[in-house]
Amino acid sequence: MTSSKPKILVTRRLPETIEARMATLFETDVNDADVTLTADDIIEGLAGKDVLVSSITDRIDADLVARLPKSVRLIAQFGNGVDNIDVEAALAAGLTVTNTPSVLTEDTADMAMVLMLALPRRLVEGTQMLVRDGVWAGWSPTSMLGHRLRGKALGIVGMGRIGTAVAQRAKAFGLNIHYFSRNRRPPAIETPLEATYWDDLDAMLAAVDIVSLHTPHTRETFHILSAERLAAMKPGSFVVNVSRPELIDEAALVSQIENGHLSGAALDVFENKHGIDPRLLALAEDNKVVLTAHMASATLEARIEMGETVIVNIRTFMDGHQPPHRLLPEGPRGVGRSQSA
Repeated sequence: MTSSKPKILVTRRLPETIEARMATLFETDVNDADVTLTADDIIEGLAGKDVLVSSITDRIDADLVARLPKSVRLIAQFGNGVDNIDVEAALAAGLTVTNTPSVLTEDTADMAMVLMLALPRRLVEGTQMLVRDGVWAGWSPTSMLGHRLRGKALGIVGMGRIGTAVAQRAKAFGLNIHYFSRNRRPPAIETPLEATYWDDLDAMLAAVDIVSLHTPHTRETFHILSAERLAAMKPGSFVVNVSRPELIDEAALVSQIENGHLSGAALDVFENKHGIDPRLLALAEDNKVVLTAHMASATLEARIEMGETVIVNIRTFMDGHQPPHRLLPEGPRGVGRSQSA
């Protein structure tokens, strides 16, 4: 007997509870190897399937969209960002695309604050010193001196959900909040944060001590921290990025840290298509850069909520309704706007 359950391909392993729930609701084919699938692997795995459950590591470009089996009607992204998907091509092909916004906000904002503290307070360096040497000479008035956050100016690029959550945390740490965003936030958000809005990004970058990036990767935001802007930043300032590596001209960032213009960077995302830049690793060894392995949203709670959101999107769509997190045809470089935004 042919099953009436929706047939789905899941390209990466998900939390056990989510996989088990999917298995009860759908005919589920999971990539048990948990490695990035090639385009051919995806096409082969989608034979006879209704839904592709993708992740940020899957490159779903126009060519792949054109090759999708006719049975596929929904691309349900496991993640908030969709810059791995040519959304315009998918929508033009009659597909529906969904994502999982909102559930990553708090964890990502937490990680941004962790990184914001880690660099000036030398947290990684202090830990490595103890582990590497295996001994500690003891406390000294001049040992491991860092810099305080309180009173410093934080410049947030992109004051959406995550940027606002970061601002709330930073305000509690005594930072002065500045932000550049496509749209100015209403007084209900600005006033409690005592936030200063800048309509000129270059002017803000020259004035703040810390720059934290919280904007999606689009044609407009590619290298939003360009070589010119990095060179024009306030001397001694540093960069935090928990968003997308494409937002920064990484080679230029490395150069500005190497020459002492910038004090450092704390990066949860960085270029890794051909391996991590040896110059960036050298700066990390020299404790001028803190690197984490794309961990900003990596909590079990967030991953489960993401999975539950994917399930809701699939079930709603397969029941003949518009899924709550459907992407609308807006934005450059095929990056759509979530209906729930």
